Amino acid sequence: MELLKKLSEKFGPSGHEKPVADFIIEQVKPHCDDVFTDKLGNVIAYKKGKSDKKIMYAGHMDEIGLLITYIEKEGFLRFTNIGGVSPYVLLGQRVQLDCGAIGVVSSEKLDDISKLKLEKMYIDIGVNTKEEAEEKISIGEVAVIKRDFFLNGDKAVGKALDDRAGCWVLIEALKEIENPEHNLYFVFTVQEEVGLRGAKTAAYRIDPDLAIAVDVTAVGDTPNSHRMAVELGKGPAIKVKDLSIMVHPVVKNMLVQKAKSLRIPYQLEVLEFGGTDSGAIHVSREGVWAGVVSIPCRYIHTPSEMVSKSDLENAVKLIVASTEFEF
Repeated sequence: MELLKKLSEKFGPSGHEKPVADFIIEQVKPHCDDVFTDKLGNVIAYKKGKSDKKIMYAGHMDEIGLLITYIEKEGFLRFTNIGGVSPYVLLGQRVQLDCGAIGVVSSEKLDDISKLKLEKMYIDIGVNTKEEAEEKISIGEVAVIKRDFFLNGDKAVGKALDDRAGCWVLIEALKEIENPEHNLYFVFTVQEEVGLRGAKTAAYRIDPDLAIAVDVTAVGDTPNSHRMAVELGKGPAIKVKDLSIMVHPVVKNMLVQKAKSLRIPYQLEVLEFGGTDSGAIHVSREGVWAGVVSIPCRYIHTPSEMVSKSDLENAVKLIVASTEFEF
């Protein structure tokens, strides 16, 4: 889990994924025939196959974050969100800015906490004036929540496991694959949290015959949670539908059959909100057979996202098996 820890703790909000990209390139370079970064920042690791068919795998490198919009005369920083950030999750959190400064998120006095909104919040970096703040940061600076990764039995907990957990699965799968039947493109995408942007451009470039995204998904196994047939530790989930895609039956059925043949636990996922990189990939060019292997995750878009090590390991097995898809 040391690799997952390093991935989780890397700084990489949408549009600023380079620290994550550089680290991933180091990990995958010995295990592929070529690795390169495109103009948008996607990392594409290529492994040559025997056929002329192309399979694309996608896991996004970016995490949700904050962007500085204004500096108060006392040095407090106003901000907006990058991706789906909850003000209630942010309150009292420590954040790290791109420049290295650490701050604390707080809010103006509110008589009714239900009225807490991002525009009522600020970051305190411990200065007393606007001029002091401007010596450290500038408008447009980005920040992420600062939180350490840890293990708790079978559970791994940390920030940005959406989707560094998916990146981990792809890296580990790439290490295991030798002499693939088809040409494989493992794409570590950018800007998923703000609109699936990296996946869209990468899919256009690669023009795959089949694509599978690996991302986290919500669960229904916590007290009084939204009713959902996915639980932590019960195996990777094979997506049926979310708001961005109706998974093609060819892909869903293939993944189910692979899981059965491997005798690994799996779940079927119907997500009533959200989407993944496959949402952009499957409508690229003339259309692509696309699906998703989902990692069950508690507390998504919080500083303490939780996944199961056994789910991650079984997801690796499923991805490796999917490379043998019969066209």
